[in-house]
Amino acid sequence: MIYIKLNENNFEYDIYSLVKAFYPKQEVRIGTDEAPLDEELLFSMDVEYSQQKLTLDGEEIEIDYSNRPDTKNRLKLAIYKSLHERTGKDLPWGTLTGIRPTKISLGMIEEGASDEQVAEYMKDTYLTSQAKIDLSLQVSHKEHELLSKIDYDNGYSVYIGIPFCPSTCLYCSFTSYPIGLWTKKLDDYIDALEKEMAFTAESCKGKSLTTIYIGGGTPTSLDAEHLDRLLTLIDKYFDTQSLLEYTVEAGRPDSITLEKLQVMKKHPVTRISINPQTMNQKTLDLIGRFHKVEDIHKVYGWARELGFENINMDLILGLPGETIEDVQYTLSEVKKLAPDNLTVHSLALKHSARLNYDRESYEDYLIENSQKHMDICLEAAKEMGMAPYYLYRQKNMAANLENIGYATPGNEGLYNILIMEEKQTIMALGCGTACKFVADHGKTVTRCENVKDVQLYMDRIDEMIDRKRERLREDLKWL
Repeated sequence: MIYIKLNENNFEYDIYSLVKAFYPKQEVRIGTDEAPLDEELLFSMDVEYSQQKLTLDGEEIEIDYSNRPDTKNRLKLAIYKSLHERTGKDLPWGTLTGIRPTKISLGMIEEGASDEQVAEYMKDTYLTSQAKIDLSLQVSHKEHELLSKIDYDNGYSVYIGIPFCPSTCLYCSFTSYPIGLWTKKLDDYIDALEKEMAFTAESCKGKSLTTIYIGGGTPTSLDAEHLDRLLTLIDKYFDTQSLLEYTVEAGRPDSITLEKLQVMKKHPVTRISINPQTMNQKTLDLIGRFHKVEDIHKVYGWARELGFENINMDLILGLPGETIEDVQYTLSEVKKLAPDNLTVHSLALKHSARLNYDRESYEDYLIENSQKHMDICLEAAKEMGMAPYYLYRQKNMAANLENIGYATPGNEGLYNILIMEEKQTIMALGCGTACKFVADHGKTVTRCENVKDVQLYMDRIDEMIDRKRERLREDLKWL
């Protein structure tokens, strides 16, 4: 266990995240008391805040507390230096522990900074490696190009959450519920969604709708009839013909049927996801995916035959028991299919995921990710004519790396960029979702969340709509 003692509660999350990045397998605790004497301690660290300075293990650092971002950066640089000396490790992203590193480079590019200025700033301020700086710049330039056609102030996007899945995967921490337990209440759930759709359409009247994204959960856990009802309601309330992008995250191949794909094709859906995560059967069985590798090929073939021209596939690196050879095999199978998007995730051990809270059951399985894994994905993407267009990070990611989206030209996922870069208001509908109200090109971002329990969502839908109405009026002045 590692213990960080503070003389006052300040910057706890930033400290915790950075220490955890150096010691991912260690328990890290932060408090204002002395380190516990009855537990095995790897080491402790003292952080003391006082007027115009902070002290880290006896070393004093001059601080201007009126500039909180600068104070945070100086603190993290000092902690990084201490942990680097202790471990000999360098982190690829340096002191950056947030989920949106490209917000820094994109923001500087938008303000007219050169690539050299961005690189110097990221290296000096965050100790970011040159490889990750180069990646940030490449992604940010692509984002800048794609976002140039987006109306930030007079536009918005819609996210619709379907919180049901056939089963819960080993690594998953998203809010989801077994579809088998809710089949008799699907109409009630869609009724509540319709109320939110009607409110959203009326509230955003006069604004242009940029993208729609239906996610989850697994939206295709709905049967074909309910999926058709959902998409028909979307057509009723929103101008789907003028959208720049309309995505259904079909997701798990064991939830997709030819009939459901036909339903989506009947509506103006332009982009779908078919997410294998891996092409190795032993891993699919372990993580709780109830389908065969050949099912992925079959479902993908149906989608192409029906005319879907923008198909994304998700992969996860670092799944239990997977070697780099397993990843290479997965990529070889993906290349045979030639999707238009490839989203590569570094496994993140989330607190509420079964892989985390039941980790003793999986101690014998290798969990490995590295820059080499990421590099072979990059090479495979290049071979399929793809380039990186967005990236983000999560807490407790394997090897402290990133999630990155690749796409062939013209098939980049706009919603993915909008949700990560926080440039446009996103109206989120459904159980467990959160609206993001964006003002001043992302300088001000506020959230308004729906409850995570399905029954409570249906019971309290009017209350949640009233809350959104109030926030739209106060935060965006749209009402």
